[in-house]
Amino acid sequence: MTVSNQARLKPGDSIGILGGGQLGRMLAMAASRLGFRCQVFSPDPDAPAFDVVQNATCAEYADVEALELFANDVDVITYEFENVPAAAAMVLAARRPVLPEYKVLETTQDRLAEKDFVTRLGIGTAAYADASSVDGLRAAIARVGLPAVIKTRRFGYDGKGQAIIRDGDDLQRVWIDLATRSAILEAFIPFEREISVIAARGADGHVECFDVTENKHGDHILKVSRVPAAISDELAAQARGIAETIANAMNYVGVLAVEMFVVPSTQGSTSGPTLLVNEIAPRVHNSGHWTLDGASISQFEQHIRAIAGWPLGKPVRHGAVTMTNLIGNDVLAYEQWLTAPGATVHLYRKGAPRSGRKMGHVTQVTPDRK
Repeated sequence: MTVSNQARLKPGDSIGILGGGQLGRMLAMAASRLGFRCQVFSPDPDAPAFDVVQNATCAEYADVEALELFANDVDVITYEFENVPAAAAMVLAARRPVLPEYKVLETTQDRLAEKDFVTRLGIGTAAYADASSVDGLRAAIARVGLPAVIKTRRFGYDGKGQAIIRDGDDLQRVWIDLATRSAILEAFIPFEREISVIAARGADGHVECFDVTENKHGDHILKVSRVPAAISDELAAQARGIAETIANAMNYVGVLAVEMFVVPSTQGSTSGPTLLVNEIAPRVHNSGHWTLDGASISQFEQHIRAIAGWPLGKPVRHGAVTMTNLIGNDVLAYEQWLTAPGATVHLYRKGAPRSGRKMGHVTQVTPDRK
């Protein structure tokens, strides 16, 4: 049994955040500016989000007593990461509104369930098939073809838990290396560019989308986001429409990101590029960090407004924006950005740099000429 997920907060009320990473940190900072108090729950004693809140709970997600005390201290609960353990979500949802609702996570925590959900909406994705064994992988390849990308159905991010399969690869070795009992095989897409839409949906069903973002990855990790994306106005409208359709179908409350491929038109076609949904992230997203300095309202404030039952803002972009992730040792050169025109530096206080770890980011805004 869960409590009602309708929340209408007032300044001074408390928001609980599951997860203490940089996203939780920035959510808490946005909430503070609106007059809310925040309490962060994280098992990591060095969680960056602990720095910016007065109240913190450092405990494991399996600690039922800690979860209950946490829920009793807040008015609504949200999260900075989507892999919230099911048992923890059930404990919390029985006591306080949890937004977005946990049924959203049941879809997005499983890549196969997510693909099935998007497909049922009539939205395009890469061809895909379930694979739960080496024999199942061979059958999936027969359906999808090669090259293809095999991914664990759960818990993969930033390129972890996935591999490209090409003709001649040792499928037995691929399956062993993936170390999973359930996977999904997706056709390899020769995309023109990768884009994402950051969308916010309020409890009243109102949706606001930020401008479409174009993303560049390195070693499967987002490196640079640019806004506006180098696509036509028509295609951008289609991308926003896809994100809105998904948010409404989920009865979503909060901010989500929808990552998409822009696929060039086939030879001889006059229809132009098309869009395929790659992934849904049911939370604030790295590709939306540009909104902190490049728009009239950030994705973090928009999320707080949505879960608090407040009206969403109408985002107005301040100009052309570039967001650069500081990954690993990149952060050691942060000083070079301090004097760069239009640049704002954000450091996450994550301790010593580690390869592949997001340590901070920089936004650069070039105002539009009037």
